Amino acid sequence: MKIGELAAASGTTSKTIRFYEQSGVLPEPTRMPSGYRDCGPEFIERLTFVRAHRRPDCR
Repeated sequence: MKIGELAAASGTTSKTIRFYEQSGVLPEPTRMPSGYRDCGPEFIERLTFVRAHRRPDCR
């Protein structure tokens, strides 16, 4: 799935996903021949986990 689809499915934004990738919280996804990210369902699980375990003062 593309980053916009991942953002909608996980309840976050594309900008947040890019930030998590750059900071190493999310692994670098594979890329389609067009250059778009190709994120699998494991990315939704990881984002759900990260969002559930953020510090309360960061929400």
